[in-house]
Amino acid sequence: MARFRLLRTDPAWRSRVYAGLVIGSGAVVIVTALERLWAGASQAGRLHLQPPVLWLLVALVVLGEARPVLSRRNTDGASLGLAFASAIYAIDSWQDAVLAQALAMLLAEVGRRHTWPRVAFNVCQQALSYFAGAFLFTVLVNRSGNGAVTGNVLGPARVIALMLTACVIVVVNHSLVWAYVAQVRGLPFSLQLRRDGWRQSRASGAMVCLAPLVVGLTMRHGWLLLCLLPAIYVVHGSTTERWEREWESKHDVLTGLPNGRLLRAEGDKALEVAERTGGRVGVLLLDLDRFKDVNDTLGHLIGDQLLRVVASRLSACVGSQGMLARWSGDEFVVLLPNVRTDQEAFSAAHRIAECFTIPFQLEAYTLDLECSIGVAEYPRDADGFEQLLQRADVAMYQAKRSRAGIAVYEAGRDQNTPDRLALLGDLRRALAGGEIQLHYQPKVAFATGQVVGFEGLVRWNHAGRGPVNPEEFVQLAEQTGLMPTLTTYVVERALAQAAVWWRSGLSVPVAVNVSMRDIHGPNFVAAIQEGLRRHRVPPAALQLEITERVLLQDPERAKATLHRLDALGVNLSLDDFGTGYSSLVLLRSVPVREIKIDKSFVARLVHDQEDAAIVRSTVDLAHSLGLKVVAEGVEDQVTWQRLAELGCDVAQGWLLAKALPAHEATAWLNRRAQTVGHVRPTPALPAPKNRPSLRSAP
Repeated sequence: MARFRLLRTDPAWRSRVYAGLVIGSGAVVIVTALERLWAGASQAGRLHLQPPVLWLLVALVVLGEARPVLSRRNTDGASLGLAFASAIYAIDSWQDAVLAQALAMLLAEVGRRHTWPRVAFNVCQQALSYFAGAFLFTVLVNRSGNGAVTGNVLGPARVIALMLTACVIVVVNHSLVWAYVAQVRGLPFSLQLRRDGWRQSRASGAMVCLAPLVVGLTMRHGWLLLCLLPAIYVVHGSTTERWEREWESKHDVLTGLPNGRLLRAEGDKALEVAERTGGRVGVLLLDLDRFKDVNDTLGHLIGDQLLRVVASRLSACVGSQGMLARWSGDEFVVLLPNVRTDQEAFSAAHRIAECFTIPFQLEAYTLDLECSIGVAEYPRDADGFEQLLQRADVAMYQAKRSRAGIAVYEAGRDQNTPDRLALLGDLRRALAGGEIQLHYQPKVAFATGQVVGFEGLVRWNHAGRGPVNPEEFVQLAEQTGLMPTLTTYVVERALAQAAVWWRSGLSVPVAVNVSMRDIHGPNFVAAIQEGLRRHRVPPAALQLEITERVLLQDPERAKATLHRLDALGVNLSLDDFGTGYSSLVLLRSVPVREIKIDKSFVARLVHDQEDAAIVRSTVDLAHSLGLKVVAEGVEDQVTWQRLAELGCDVAQGWLLAKALPAHEATAWLNRRAQTVGHVRPTPALPAPKNRPSLRSAP
């Protein structure tokens, strides 16, 4: 028979119950202290403070709680109020000490603008801590015999009792807080103790040693405490400065969030616990989309302000469920140290993404911002924390490329394997050493059979691997930022070969593919212009092929670049038409001269009426806009004939020729020119000085 469980086990519920118990117990202590103080109860055998001295100590407790001995950015450090509150409970009464500390904590928390539940918890846990310390002090003093207190003399037994009591207050205080944090995060208490124990104990130890000194001065003459203040101020300042430097070494100065150093330390600890307990750890890597545009348009000051606002909103979104860190630039990382379900990390990423649906309000601007988030999990995706970060980074770029917003790491889609990294290094060396070759596939007019151009296609014969699939290394270049280098290399080779052909009277343009990153590059048009000048060929000798994706990603920037290329005289072609989402309006707004029907439609043209209809409508659309149509992948005579009937202008494919090395393409072109005739028999260009003419006989 099923049993009704009275206790829930989720961390959020347990933490609320725990906080309620602490607040309730602390409230009982405070009420009891008020009642006994009102009734005039006092501790037997204690000295009693004069009101001026008592109020001085209370003021010092409040001041000490407001300025803990830690970084100014950290409010959880060792309180100077501990030393002064020790004098109150040691000389006067525990209820005065509890109430003074509760008042000090209340004022400090309200001043920090913390939430009321947090204020109540901190006030009550302080009351419990001082009540426990005062109780222990009473027990120790009563057991120490008559030597504990002799008039105004602070004996050794009382010094030991004071220091032990201060230690108990510190331990109870921090334990109550760490237990709550551990409950919220779902972590073992031992991990929280190891994380913060040593840091807190160093600062608290100084306050424990200071307590007997304050008590001794107060017993002799309370006003001597004023002489102690300058020394305490100097020690406080130097200690705070040291903690400030340590804080800055582990935090981002701009946002106040943990930096990479602290993130790695916490991540290693979380993985250590997960390995020991069989748990799971999640990492979310978040990148702000188009943040560079904000910096470029509005300036770095606004960019920094936006980062601070984003960090604040993310901190509120993540809360105590994880650790938020600034990773680099516009990237943030969320560490989830205790993932319990398969969907928990993804759900956390979804909540963060929802935080970006509300515009970010700055002083003078309201900005809409989106983000891309990669999700990875230990031990499913990685064996160590560095690898976990790398896997989350891979997933983040997958999310950015797919424009899905969130992506979970998938090993099958990871391009950053050791083998591919080695291939990337080889590709860099191949480009530097001129090992990448350009092969040329002809394009022939249906109406005349004349050659109207070549497309330059990259080929790489790897020394150890043999021929490498162009799709593999071109995709690798696109994913790693090497694409501009590859494009520059290809354009240079294409212009060099075009110069050879045009100077020999074979005036065929050479087409090369360019990527979105190339088109968006600020110096791309200038580089093309310089290449044409250096090789002394007209702009008509070069044709650039772009895909529909270039027009969809930041279309205004793309159109501006394409219009500059068109003004330069370079012909533009829209490649793989029909596989993307370009609209008629967008197609009319860019200066392309031809479109290329993707080979996937051409391959099924004869047997699939739908593909035939797509090709027919594409041809009609292009001709209505004054554009030529090129069919890719023409491999048999039947397809050639069908395309000709549909009105297609140019064919490219294995029926005509495969992609040929430069010398074979030249021989093929010469044979074709002799049998069919050249499409544009233009005069040869002048040969460079000190070089023989390469012009062939007509």
